[in-house]
Amino acid sequence: MPGREGEMATEPRGDDTLATEEIPSRTACFAGELHHVTGARLAAEEFLDELARASLPATPEHWDDILLVVTELAANAVQYAPGPFVLRMRRTFDGVHVTLSDTSTTPPAPRPFHPSHSSGGIGWHLVHTLCDQVSVVVHDHGKDVHAFLPW
Repeated sequence: MPGREGEMATEPRGDDTLATEEIPSRTACFAGELHHVTGARLAAEEFLDELARASLPATPEHWDDILLVVTELAANAVQYAPGPFVLRMRRTFDGVHVTLSDTSTTPPAPRPFHPSHSSGGIGWHLVHTLCDQVSVVVHDHGKDVHAFLPW
């Protein structure tokens, strides 16, 4: 685990059976304060910078989509889950797997979105629209939101 809040760390790599090159992964931990949403986005951007040095995304939109999903997941963690959250990102064979772990055992649920009101409600819809797959795993100490996006 990283020694300082928001610091990225390289996780151990196992047998890379999906590709001949190493599959990078990163983890960043945050205390869960509002400014940590920006920290999560910056951590994701650092990871994507490194990833792009090895292989560029198929389209520039993939980069932006990943950053938007990370921002939405981090914002939801800060708003709805008290305490820290952990962002994990790793390259998969055909994309990027984002996992955000927080302290709430309540799974996210879509809310009605009303453009005339500024009360939110669009984030979870955006996550589902931009991702190839989204799943939520609830455990004793919170939940993990898994999002798979193309690269």
